[in-house]
Amino acid sequence: MKLSSRLQKFNEPETLKMAKLGRELRAKGIDVIDLSLGEPDFDTPEHVKQSAKKAIDDNYSHYTPVAGYADLREAVCVKLKRDNNLDYKPENIIASTGAKQSLANVILAVVDNGDEVIIPTPYWVTYSELVRLADGKPVFIQSSIESNYKISPAQLEEAITPKTKLFLFSSPCNPSGSVYSREELEGLADVFRKHPDILIISDEIYEYINYKGKHESIARFPDLKDRVIIVNGLSKGFAMTGWRLGYIAADPAIVKGCEKLQGQITSATCSVTQRAAIDALTGDLAASRDMLKAFTDRRKRILELLAAIPGVDCAEPDGAFYVFPKVDAYFGKKDGETTIANADDLCMYLLNTAHVSTVTGTAFGEPTCIRISFANSMSNIEKALERIKKALAALH
Repeated sequence: MKLSSRLQKFNEPETLKMAKLGRELRAKGIDVIDLSLGEPDFDTPEHVKQSAKKAIDDNYSHYTPVAGYADLREAVCVKLKRDNNLDYKPENIIASTGAKQSLANVILAVVDNGDEVIIPTPYWVTYSELVRLADGKPVFIQSSIESNYKISPAQLEEAITPKTKLFLFSSPCNPSGSVYSREELEGLADVFRKHPDILIISDEIYEYINYKGKHESIARFPDLKDRVIIVNGLSKGFAMTGWRLGYIAADPAIVKGCEKLQGQITSATCSVTQRAAIDALTGDLAASRDMLKAFTDRRKRILELLAAIPGVDCAEPDGAFYVFPKVDAYFGKKDGETTIANADDLCMYLLNTAHVSTVTGTAFGEPTCIRISFANSMSNIEKALERIKKALAALH
């Protein structure tokens, strides 16, 4: 059967692939520890669940406006003012079935054939593939562990061409955990001021998982705000991955474009989720703060354990719940039968030998690294890192 050539433009997400392989081994009775998926191992806060139950009882079971309920969009505006001191109106907001759909909507709405989209490395696996799906061209700016995986204004300036349509980045970053400070964002903003036609997608889904203090958004600069598209959602900060609600805050023209696309694909996201989201966005953030405390402890511990493994070099993440160690010291080594040529091989070796699932850095644009999630229990993290240490020690 011949399928669309469109499917050849992009790859299956490596994060989902590794999770799937881990599940297959687990189904065979093998004890696999999953450090691949970016999913908090916490339950949704109680007050959010109660809100969803009430919504069911109140018969919120019908189609909603494509962009989301009006009071949900207002709740997003309240959150943006409270947490980010940013002023938006409901006409600037559209809710979607997760932040991934929000990103897809925006990219498909603004990128034309041949448009260039600048993406700093490392980047979330889906960024580049959505650009290709939209017939755009990803242009990567290489960062390094020495720069804590952040780019400089000079690198940004050098990457811009007359074909540049969009700049796409995340802070806190998946997979590196890097967080841009206000001063660093100001440096990038100075470059964008010289190029007024470039749009900026700021993926802020890890906003609440920040180990260095207050989150800073590039939308904070008034002269850039109309060009910035904030992407955010509930999955990471509220442990609501399965609820599927993301949103954007953007110029009304972009919102209308996204609404037109979404109306032909999914229409609105789940009505019950929307009602629960109102309470999540405007309610008590105590549960989110408790998650951050747990992630802080796990971050400290996983960095200690990685530091005890020879040949592993790891920057300290300032946000999100991943470490992104350099592991190229193990490339070319073997355990007798298996030769490790690259990060892909190393991840498969760790899965099949140590029974720990991780994700190759190649998928994130950094082929010398692997991504390890610490969104798992402390005991599982300690057990997994002991297995990794033992498996790596067997390579010579």
